[in-house]
Amino acid sequence: MMTSKRILILCAGALLLAASAAAQPAITQLYFDTRASFHQEVDGGQYNSQFTGDHFNLNIRGQLTDRLDFRVRQRLNKKVFDERNMFNATDFLYLRWQFAPRWHLTVGKNALMIGGYEFDAVPIDVYYYSNFCNNLYQGFAFGINTEYEFLPGQDLVLQVCNSPLSLGFQNLYAFNAEWMGGFAPWWRTLWSVNFVQDEFHRTINYIALGNRLHLGNVDLDVEWMNRAGAGQQRFFSDYTVISKIIWSVGKWNLCAKAGYESNAPENVDAEGRAYDLAVAPGTKNIYAGCGVEFFPLPNRDRLRLHAVYFKSSSIGIDNFDIGITWRLDIIAR
Repeated sequence: MMTSKRILILCAGALLLAASAAAQPAITQLYFDTRASFHQEVDGGQYNSQFTGDHFNLNIRGQLTDRLDFRVRQRLNKKVFDERNMFNATDFLYLRWQFAPRWHLTVGKNALMIGGYEFDAVPIDVYYYSNFCNNLYQGFAFGINTEYEFLPGQDLVLQVCNSPLSLGFQNLYAFNAEWMGGFAPWWRTLWSVNFVQDEFHRTINYIALGNRLHLGNVDLDVEWMNRAGAGQQRFFSDYTVISKIIWSVGKWNLCAKAGYESNAPENVDAEGRAYDLAVAPGTKNIYAGCGVEFFPLPNRDRLRLHAVYFKSSSIGIDNFDIGITWRLDIIAR
């Protein structure tokens, strides 16, 4: 786990960057964001509660030239769970080069291009996840992306990176293609096809179709993912469906999200190992929750209060969080 000394060193480095901002024109954004909660749960009639720190992130963005930019996001409260992945607490660490008017090349650590808005959401904005998202070993990985904007607002991304089913650097890869676009201004899409290698050197395929509908002051997400390992007998026997709605009313958001995950018991190979290492065979999981968010400041990025209830049938615990999310800008251009 990251020691307090390391955290202090990182914070000191950030302050030094801020102090030298005039001599460091490449940095366009430097900020911390954090989320803390009073978490309560009821498990089998037993009540427990605690104050928790959920997120503490250092964010840096900037440009080296007019065609070369970079991004860093370091989670200061996240431990390194495996010695093979010393960058586990780093979400983003990449350079992005615009080598032609509609083309970008990105090298370094980036988000995996797996479709769906739950997976794509900024973690500090997500209060509870599906089993699939929770059980991937990593959602950010070193690799290379090529992005082509074939129409305004329509992008195709091809990515080769370390596998989300590996503990770090294990000669296991993911090959991803994602369409970030939409059919209309009110219908946006995050669709992907993925071929992911696991620790047994097998390949599993994901087809993820994330759809976001902008209906006035209501945003509605409708998502579907199918997972299929080589040798699996039936298509649509391992899948997830998710729906989320956010209704914005003035300074308030009223939110609800529900999902269903299913994986047939027979989805194992000849040695009895699950084809899908994220959602176990035999799973039938319903998870759902609702909540309210309040933004007291004109800029919604600065401060957010929330109260959220959620539950997953695979765990059976009633959860209720009351918390605060806030952001401190050190450099903002």
